[in-house]
Amino acid sequence: MDWKTILSDKREKPTSRVSLQNDLRNEFESDYGRIVFSPALRRMHDKTQVFPLITDDNIHTRLTHSLEVASVASSLGINLCNKTAFIQRTKIPKEDLLRQIPVILSSVSLCHDIGNPPFGHYGEEVIASYFEEFFTDRRSKKLLKDENEIKDFTKFNGNAQGFRVLSKLQVLQDTYGLNLTYGTLSAYLKYPYLSNELKSTGFRKKLGVFQSEKQLLNNIRQETGLNEIRHPLAFLMEAADSICYLTMDLEDGFNRGFYSFGEVEKYLIDNGNNALKTKLSDFLSKNSKALNSEINRERTSIVKLRIFLIQELVNLALENFLSNIDVIEAGNYSKELIKDDNKNGFAEILGNFCFENVYKQREIESLELTGCSVIRGLFDHFVPALMYNDIKADKLYNLISRSLRTIVELETGKDELSKIPNYYILRLIVDYISGMTDKFALNLYQRLKGITIK
Repeated sequence: MDWKTILSDKREKPTSRVSLQNDLRNEFESDYGRIVFSPALRRMHDKTQVFPLITDDNIHTRLTHSLEVASVASSLGINLCNKTAFIQRTKIPKEDLLRQIPVILSSVSLCHDIGNPPFGHYGEEVIASYFEEFFTDRRSKKLLKDENEIKDFTKFNGNAQGFRVLSKLQVLQDTYGLNLTYGTLSAYLKYPYLSNELKSTGFRKKLGVFQSEKQLLNNIRQETGLNEIRHPLAFLMEAADSICYLTMDLEDGFNRGFYSFGEVEKYLIDNGNNALKTKLSDFLSKNSKALNSEINRERTSIVKLRIFLIQELVNLALENFLSNIDVIEAGNYSKELIKDDNKNGFAEILGNFCFENVYKQREIESLELTGCSVIRGLFDHFVPALMYNDIKADKLYNLISRSLRTIVELETGKDELSKIPNYYILRLIVDYISGMTDKFALNLYQRLKGITIK
């Protein structure tokens, strides 16, 4: 694998940025700025991480989660670029690597959830299940003749939607979106596969690119030379994401009062293996001695535990990345870096705790059901009306933001609803609804149902 090639700084659309005076950034640093200033990133401040429609400012949203993931990913990148063996492997000077890999990892981590719909990961399931039901109807199935296009909706995934957001849905009078470098886009692709390339095992189980972005995917594959191999940096992005959601969901649950620090401590000790128990016991012993005041003792303890766990998992991710780099570059590594852990089992035990004590809370499940009703309700309004051109079609079409309609019109060359191909009408509806914030989706649903007029 040629690291100079997979870190390609070329773009789909040639840019004149290099001619700007006093801009000393490289192309990857420019990518980071484009993502930071994008409207889609701003909207993540009101999108669910775990707790839908939460009013508690201490609890994570998609945006705060993504900021933390970017920080951890950058740390992984900096540590990696200081490893002599890795520097020698890439044949790229250390000073260049340090201005490429950490910023690419920051960029893709910052936007790794940018395509997620409202109401968290459950929103993804709701969209996929809606279209599973929609396309079981004979009349509906006739709307799309291409089975791969149907799978784009029945296998809906926020990662594929995010790729579309980054590559097309930032409108600047063309269909190039943020026009990020091939290197950044490739590292973003957690699942670099189309619906016709899915399999039952490994990373191919999930859809990563819609048919509407097929040509761009082919261009990325050709430019980077990766073909169907996952970009190595995607493994580090994935690790940073998992590290943050496991540790911060644990802390959020504590802040919501679901359990005490003592209950966390007991669960980890009681359920961990011997190696994990030894490390945790050592940490807990030192932590207890350091706390000489009862003021905020539990709060301080949970924060210190989070810091300890993040460091342990960062070390594990980096160690596994370097020890498996030959297999990763060959495209034969199919595990998550922090879950490939036969010794300590930190990720497994944290995942089990959060599943049992956070995600199954009635508060969360009740609000997820609200989100399900909202998302399905919105699709029930838009899909039949626009697909079958009923009396509400034009009014609902005009409700969709002009920028999104412009993209579909540019993609298809059609500027009238009646002439737009069915696949792109559905693509437009999904673009609109998946891009909504939680509160906007709830408000629009209530207005369309006549529950409120504001």
